Amino acid sequence: MKIDNCKFDLSRIRNIGIAAHIDAGKTTTTEGFLYYAGKIHRIGKVDDGTAQMDWMDQEKERGITITAAATTLYWKDYTFNLIDTPGHVDFTVEVERSLRVLDGAVIVLCSVGGVEPQTETIWRQVNNYKVPRVVFVNKMDRTGADFKHAVTMLQEKLKAKCAPINIPWGEEDKFCGVIDLLNMRVLRWSDEDQGSEVEVLPIPDELSNEAIDARENLLEMLAEYDDELLKLFLDNSEIPIESIKRAIRKGTIEHGFVPVLAGSALKHKGIQPLLDAVVDFLPSPEELPPVIGIHPKTGMQISRIPDPKKPMSALAFKVATDKYVDRLTYLRIYSGTIKVGGQYLNPRTRRKERIQKIFRMHSNKRDEIRSTYGGDVVAVAGLRTVSTGDTLCDPNKPIVFEEMMFPVPVIFVAVEPKTKAEEEKMFRSLKQFSIEDPTFHYKEDPETGQIIISGMGELHLDIILDRMRREYDVEVNAGKPQVAYRETITKTSKAHAILDRYVGEKKLYAEVILKVEPGQVGTGVIINDRLPSDCNLPQPYRDAIVAECKSSMENGAIAGYPLLDLIVNILDVTFDEYHLSEVAFSMATSQAFIQAVRTADPVILEPVMKIDVIVPENNLGDVIGDLVSRTAEIQGIDHRSDGEVILAIVPLDHMFGYTTILRSLTRGLGFFVMQFSHYRRLPKAKEEKLLFRIKGF
Repeated sequence: MKIDNCKFDLSRIRNIGIAAHIDAGKTTTTEGFLYYAGKIHRIGKVDDGTAQMDWMDQEKERGITITAAATTLYWKDYTFNLIDTPGHVDFTVEVERSLRVLDGAVIVLCSVGGVEPQTETIWRQVNNYKVPRVVFVNKMDRTGADFKHAVTMLQEKLKAKCAPINIPWGEEDKFCGVIDLLNMRVLRWSDEDQGSEVEVLPIPDELSNEAIDARENLLEMLAEYDDELLKLFLDNSEIPIESIKRAIRKGTIEHGFVPVLAGSALKHKGIQPLLDAVVDFLPSPEELPPVIGIHPKTGMQISRIPDPKKPMSALAFKVATDKYVDRLTYLRIYSGTIKVGGQYLNPRTRRKERIQKIFRMHSNKRDEIRSTYGGDVVAVAGLRTVSTGDTLCDPNKPIVFEEMMFPVPVIFVAVEPKTKAEEEKMFRSLKQFSIEDPTFHYKEDPETGQIIISGMGELHLDIILDRMRREYDVEVNAGKPQVAYRETITKTSKAHAILDRYVGEKKLYAEVILKVEPGQVGTGVIINDRLPSDCNLPQPYRDAIVAECKSSMENGAIAGYPLLDLIVNILDVTFDEYHLSEVAFSMATSQAFIQAVRTADPVILEPVMKIDVIVPENNLGDVIGDLVSRTAEIQGIDHRSDGEVILAIVPLDHMFGYTTILRSLTRGLGFFVMQFSHYRRLPKAKEEKLLFRIKGF
């Protein structure tokens, strides 16, 4: 269906994401947004597989969100470009790349669990991208609901400067509405009309003191953001609602304040105030600072603002397969105007790409438009070489936005097609999945010839294998999950390599001097061009040296695992200007890199996971004992209404099959959440055992 763009008013645009720990009710909250905005006529349920935004078969069957889904909805003359993101840690890349391009976020908490492991990860991501946010404490109707405890966890665990702008009227089975602290009134929803009608009532006498205290605390916190409000507050004068909203908005956009709201998405209570909070307190595109990029040739900083008359610039934050248009690329438009038929530059590939179609998305459905402007979020068809994180821009005004960084895979599985005839289809599917998902990798083992797929966890790879079967009709045999080890170096080393030979009549000559040194944990790989200022080596040959360094990182010196956390300094080169060759510089760089790493005391690293295990109190001792036997380091024990929470870190290779063991120890009542924490040096005994298994010595 083709639709025309309505009047594009930047002040009435809200680009937001909804994010949460798994099972906090994020997708149900999104369903409420869609229903009250008139986008859908029946609220779907995640458990029934009827949620609009969970469109994949695997999402419907498992009751979880796997891929970020975008939609556009309209609330009170405001346009929301909304992305519903997954809560499971294996799919955190979907959250990362969505938050990279959004202007605001709604963080959903479970009123029982409060701040949970994935909440902490999301909070770090939101902080990293400086995204203003509001918090929705959901499931206030659930047994064990504790709104005050959830707010305290925000303040203590996440160091959030936050305060409620409404508080619950009742908790657990007595929850029936919220007290609006801005207008000092009660909002109550009926169970009979899916919360469509909001009844406004005076605050009951028994809740009056609690509401007054909560409002005083809110106003005191807001006083620093508005001088007029501060003066009225100190004078004990009546404060206009406009002044309160202005202060909340200012504090939220400046990342100094986080508004907190209460509700129950499943029971259709509290969603309309949350929609209003998005309008009132989260920014429009024009209220944010200009987006900064660099010129691809000069390296100079350039800024872009959401003005349709400026040069077009956009960031591709997601690539997805679509059976009707082959490939969809999701774009955040930062400036200018993008049109069907327009040709735009991808600075990474130095190729122009033509836009064939532009869509507004609703989950996996599409509405076609002809053009749109800076500040919008859309999907486009026709881009053949654009990957996640690429910039698209006006060819005459090029710009490159900062690349997106993604976590490295920590688990791998060997796969092979069940029949030779399916081999080509298998490779085609793997290639497509790696384009869609930057945290999914595949390669052929040069020694065994096996195809190795790697990802963020067992569920991640299980979904990939299931999609291969359903979407590409490929049946594969898969081995047992294995740990994705890494290598690093422990001291500084320098190497000097010379390539001087003839290939036929062509002379290849290059000298390269490199120095490698250990980097800080978690910094990945840093390559510094430290060539002397008077070095006149042309840029293509410098690029060849850097590219070879990156390529050489994939194979370490001990067991061939990729390298992490090291710094490579390119110190000097010697060349014959009459026999310049990119191949020569690549080969010399490879030799120098291998020599440097081998003499830098390399070691093997293992992935360590952060794990939260929730168990009944009477099973606490047995579960802790089992974790200790897995060499877990117990970090602490927290109490919450639905059980005891054991906080620990543990090597990944000790956690395979843990779900079955935990169920046995707790009679099916225990569950756990695990996410990657960091890589650390593999103990010497384990390293020797691993090398013996790999190389047979």
